[in-house]
Amino acid sequence: MDFWILATLLTVLVAALLVMPLLRKGRQPDETHAGEAAVYRDQLSELERDRASGLISAEEAEYARAEIGRRLIAVSKDKAQQRKAGGRHVLVSAVVVLAVAGTAIYLYGLTGSPGAPDEPLEARMENPGNDVGILIAKAERHLADNPDDGGGWDLLAPIYFRNMRIGDAELAYRNAIRLLGENAERLSGLGETLVAGNDGIVTDEAQQIFQKSVALDGNNPKAKYYLALALEESGKREEALAAFKALAAESPADAPWMPLVNRHIAQVGGAPAIAENDGKAPGNPTADDVEAAKDMSSGDRQQMIQSMVASLAQKLADDPNNFEGWMRLVRSYAVLNQKDKAEEALKTALKTFPADGDQRRELVALGKEMGLTVDGASQ
Repeated sequence: MDFWILATLLTVLVAALLVMPLLRKGRQPDETHAGEAAVYRDQLSELERDRASGLISAEEAEYARAEIGRRLIAVSKDKAQQRKAGGRHVLVSAVVVLAVAGTAIYLYGLTGSPGAPDEPLEARMENPGNDVGILIAKAERHLADNPDDGGGWDLLAPIYFRNMRIGDAELAYRNAIRLLGENAERLSGLGETLVAGNDGIVTDEAQQIFQKSVALDGNNPKAKYYLALALEESGKREEALAAFKALAAESPADAPWMPLVNRHIAQVGGAPAIAENDGKAPGNPTADDVEAAKDMSSGDRQQMIQSMVASLAQKLADDPNNFEGWMRLVRSYAVLNQKDKAEEALKTALKTFPADGDQRRELVALGKEMGLTVDGASQ
């Protein structure tokens, strides 16, 4: 009952605020005509004074009085008509405003939950459900009271990263490493966070962190990928090609990072590694493609890559719900220095997936990594 009383009062208040300007607008013509009528009355008084002082004759005064009287009567008629029209306008506007407010209350009564009890923040923190924001807030509250809980920082760091809170992710990884020590996963996470915070550039610090990660775990594809990327960014194409090929050789054919590795292999002048087309990752080269590419010139190989990318774009047009395909297409266009096509593909992909989903966040991160303009990200 308290809710309905409050809702009604608020509705009436909003309706009154909307109607008041209409009422003021309806009074403006009255004020204007009142001013005109006052002027004509002053003219009548002045006319009488001129006649009495002999400045004009009685006949001239009579003619002037008739003309002023005619104008005064016309003003009075206009005033009455506009008052009537203004009243109708205000009445209609008020009815519309109140009808909208009443309809809103009625629809909320049908589809809303007016009887649901209030749930303060404390209660939501106890039962966050799938609300990522509440889960993060709960973890942050815990860490504020327990700043030396390394496990909490370790858990929160990748969540921060997935939500593109890069600065917070870096702090969380550093705290986890300080409290729990270095391991391959934490170092890789910190290194990737530093790369994301530097527009996709593998800095010297990040490179050293990835090297430590590989030293702790030789089977670490993420760290190996970024080390190969650092070689490519520094202009060491042959060393980068060897590093990417080595990563491809030791990775499963259906590994999610293989499309990305293949793009970099092609970019530094190599033939993409073999990957079977199973329908999940359209556009991968077949074994026959790779065999044919070995004897191709650089121009022919580039043309083959362009054809594969065009094929991937067509398949995504037919089946836009292929997330991995969009990731590969955006990166492929960027690698081929077709920035306009990369940004257009990214824009289409962002419209395809939910605004609050991990897939959209990964697309935004990829766009930033490739130096693309990310529209509609708030991404």
